[in-house]
Amino acid sequence: METISGNGKAELTRRGFIKAGGAVVAGLAAGRSFAQDKAETLAAKGGPKTVTFPAAQLSALTRWPRYGDAEKKRLHELIDSNQFYQELPLLEKEWKEYTQSPFVKAHMNGSSALTSMYFALDLPPGSEIMVPSYTFFSACLAMRFFGLVPVFVDVDPKTACFDLEDAKRKLTPQTKAVEAMHAWGLPCEMDLIGDWASQKGLVLLEDAAHAHGASMQGRKMGTWGAMGIYSFQASKVMPAVEGGMGMYQTREYYERAAAFGHYEDPPKFPSDSPVRAYEGTGFGQKYRMHPFAAAVARQQLKALDQTGAIVEKNVRAMNDRLTQLPGIAEPRCRSDQKRAYYHANMLLIDFGKLGLSRGALLKALAAEGVRASVWDYPEQHKLKIYSEARWWHHPPRIPVSMPGNAHVNANHIFLPLVYGEAPDLIEQYAKAFEKVWAHRAELA
Repeated sequence: METISGNGKAELTRRGFIKAGGAVVAGLAAGRSFAQDKAETLAAKGGPKTVTFPAAQLSALTRWPRYGDAEKKRLHELIDSNQFYQELPLLEKEWKEYTQSPFVKAHMNGSSALTSMYFALDLPPGSEIMVPSYTFFSACLAMRFFGLVPVFVDVDPKTACFDLEDAKRKLTPQTKAVEAMHAWGLPCEMDLIGDWASQKGLVLLEDAAHAHGASMQGRKMGTWGAMGIYSFQASKVMPAVEGGMGMYQTREYYERAAAFGHYEDPPKFPSDSPVRAYEGTGFGQKYRMHPFAAAVARQQLKALDQTGAIVEKNVRAMNDRLTQLPGIAEPRCRSDQKRAYYHANMLLIDFGKLGLSRGALLKALAAEGVRASVWDYPEQHKLKIYSEARWWHHPPRIPVSMPGNAHVNANHIFLPLVYGEAPDLIEQYAKAFEKVWAHRAELA
C-alpha cells in the first residue's frame, strides 16, 4: 500500500517495502537458478565446457619427454671433448648405485637388454618361460633366437600385472623361468611370485621397462629377480630417446649378458670367466648404447625422483577425487609398493555400474575439455607370428582366451600425466568428471 508524502511523492509502507524486496530477491534467485542450471548442463548438450585451462599451457605441462639445459650442456661437452665412450661406465656406475644392483650393463635399448638376458639364461632349446601376453613384443619374440618357448600368462584385471594364479595352472616340467612385467609402472607382487618361483625351481626375471624409480618394500624393481631389464626409450619414465639397462644378481649372468652384443667386455672379466674365450665376437651382435643416449640418461637419472614426486602428487590430487565417483578405480597398489607412472594415469572403469559405454564417456569428457584416451595393449598371443611354425624351433603355448587381458583393455581410460604445479587444471578435470557422472543418465 502506498502513502503520499508532504511533497506529493509516493512512498512505500514498511509492509510494501518488504513485499517489493521479496520480489527482487525472488527474481535474483531465479536468475541464479537459471545460470546454475546452464552451468550444470553437459557441454555435449549445449552447456559450457568445464575445463577452460589454456590449451598451450596444458600441452606444456603434459609434454614428454622433457629435456633442458642439463642435457644440452652435457651433449655439448661430449662433442667438444671428442671423447665419447666414458659416458657408458659412468651411467652404469650411477645406475648401480641408485638401484643397489650387484651388476649392471647398459644396452642399446630395452629389446637388446631382453635378448641378452635370454642368452644369459643358457637354457636348453624347448625350455618354457612364463611371460604375460599383455606386454611388448620383444619380451616374447626374442626368446625364439634361442629356441625358448613363451608360455602366455594372463594379468590380474585389478592391476594389469602378472597373474600368479594363472601361472600356477600353466606350470609344466619344461617350465624353467618366469618373467613379470611391471605394467604402467605398477610393481608386480614380486615377493609372492618370487616365493612360488623359488619353490618350483624357476629363474625369476623382471621386465621393468615401465618402472624407473618404483620399488617394493624399499627394494628397487629390477633387483627382485635373478635378472631384470629397463628401457630408456623416449616415452619411458627415464627417457634417453633410446637405450636400455640390464641388471644381474650373479657374476655368471652378468658376464654372459655383457658378452652377448658387447665384444669389448670379455677382456675385462676375471681370467676364469668362461666367456673370455669369445672376446671380440659379441656372439655376432653389437648392443652398445649410444654415448649421447647415455649422456641424456645420466641427466634424467638425476631428476628421476624429483619428477616422479611431482607426478605422484598430481595423480594423487586427481585420483583421490575421481575414485569417489561410482565405478572408477585405480589399479590396486599395495601399501608396501611405491609405483612409478609410465605414459599416463590409468583408471579402471566399471562401465556397467556407470551405465555408459566407453565411447559415450570419452565423447562427453572431450566435450567438457578433458583429454582422455584409451590404448589397448596388443595381446601377444593373438599375433600371427606366434601361430606360424616356420618362425619357431619349438612352438609357443597359445591360450584360448585371456580374460584378464581382455578386461583391462576394454575397461580403462588414460588421463595425461602432469609434470608441474597445476591445481586449477586438476580442479577443472575433477569437476568435469563429477558433472558427467551427475548427468550420466542423459547420455545412456
